[in-house]
Amino acid sequence: MTQKVFKGSCLCGEVTYEIEGSFKIFQYCHCSRCRKFTGSAHSANLFVPPERFRWITGEELIGRYEPKEAKYFATTFCKKCGTSLPWAAQQGKTIVVTAGTLDDDPEIQPMWNVFWGSHAPWFEETHRLPKHDELPKK
Repeated sequence: MTQKVFKGSCLCGEVTYEIEGSFKIFQYCHCSRCRKFTGSAHSANLFVPPERFRWITGEELIGRYEPKEAKYFATTFCKKCGTSLPWAAQQGKTIVVTAGTLDDDPEIQPMWNVFWGSHAPWFEETHRLPKHDELPKK
């Protein structure tokens, strides 16, 4: 039986990737590193084994940063547009897929929040906020 293939890309479209097979874990990470890397309240991360992930185009445009004090964390990004991209954990056993870069529905919903004790003090649960289909009129 053929497994589903999920595709993803950066903002400029120069870097593309694909993942074969379904995701098992989808989590929001509120650690300070993920907040800094994404520029947001948290990262939205999916996890896959390295053998199910491959770069299609633009691999030469990928930059990587590994904080010296981090055991697992690293970041990758498109050198052209700056988009956060999937990254191999430092020990190489997992690819952390930045969910916002997927071009397809991952067919799984976020399961939990991790490092909640580090969450941004200004973070507000989104279901409590008003929702607009476009920019609201002032």
